[in-house]
Amino acid sequence: MLLVVIPFYWIPLQAQEDPPLAQLLPTYVSAGKFPRQDNSEGRAMAKPGLILEHAAVPFNDASGNRQAEASAGFLGAESRLETGVLKPETRDVRWKKITLIGVGLLGGSLGMAVKKRRLASSVVGFVRRAASVEECKGRGAVNYATLDLKRAVAGAELIVICTPIAQMRELVKRMLPALKPGAIVTDVGSVKGSVVRDLEVRVAKAGAHFVGSHPMAGAEKVGVSAARAELFEGAVCVVTPTRKSNPAAVRKVEQLWKSVGARLLKLTPKAHDDLVSRSSHLPHVVAAQLANLILSPEYSKEQGMLCANGFRDTTRIASSSPEMWRDIALANRQNLSRALEMFTDDLQDFRRALERGDAEAVTKFFEQARDRRERWSKGAGSPSPE
Repeated sequence: MLLVVIPFYWIPLQAQEDPPLAQLLPTYVSAGKFPRQDNSEGRAMAKPGLILEHAAVPFNDASGNRQAEASAGFLGAESRLETGVLKPETRDVRWKKITLIGVGLLGGSLGMAVKKRRLASSVVGFVRRAASVEECKGRGAVNYATLDLKRAVAGAELIVICTPIAQMRELVKRMLPALKPGAIVTDVGSVKGSVVRDLEVRVAKAGAHFVGSHPMAGAEKVGVSAARAELFEGAVCVVTPTRKSNPAAVRKVEQLWKSVGARLLKLTPKAHDDLVSRSSHLPHVVAAQLANLILSPEYSKEQGMLCANGFRDTTRIASSSPEMWRDIALANRQNLSRALEMFTDDLQDFRRALERGDAEAVTKFFEQARDRRERWSKGAGSPSPE
């Protein structure tokens, strides 16, 4: 018998002045508040943030603003992000049938990864268009695809919903009669609060288990033609169990994502939505507005001719699916609105510095941005292109 030992390791986040991985936050997080320090007037404003259940990790940048205070509710002094990536040949998860509801970029990539690693005997895809049936199979994303939702779900041990979040509730309602008792349902949605609230109870009534998840992997391109088996390798995947979650189901969902190369981070749905409103949703809005403003037909054709690599890099994600980002923005509108408020407040500070001709403040603005991004890129950046 061949015994394969798979090394696994963790990176601890020690409480310190400026820990390079602090932005990744702990394994378990619940919603709370951070004080936000306004640079221009030095006043603290309560902004929704995070109280960490399993770690006290105060952090601040070189200028000392927006510091996260340690709370009396913290239960420990250390947090861990799982970084060990299982090898492709691992056999820690073995499913008879996995069903993908929606076989686009994420669904197709997951199907390819599962098949490449032989994690399931059969991978089935549910699609909406007849043309997609052969396309999904031809790309190697599934063993077979079907337009029949109940047929796709019947007998599946794991169902992964990979559609825009506005479609999830109706799809789950339609597939409930075909759910196998004890089946596990998860999703890849970029918003977790409303999705978990909508689906957890419905799935439980059918005798199955729902566990929310969100792989931080993606691209501006959509469709199974853009899918690739390596998409999740090294990417952070957030799993958002609740008090109602079945522990065995949570473990299996975690094992699934680990088996396709992802690093796990557990957050509450509320904390997840607060964090991604700034790290993912706000950048998409900013990129879209840059494209709307700079490429407006009000400007001459020479404006577009002068848009080079900087503009291309900054606005790449503006080419993403409008339908998907409409759903995300509306589903997380409260958190996103607050993130936009903070963003525009800081831009106003910069504009006032320009009007004053304050060279020191303008320099500090760019230096701080450079330093923060370099620390993030070196120590905490996700390889995901999302």
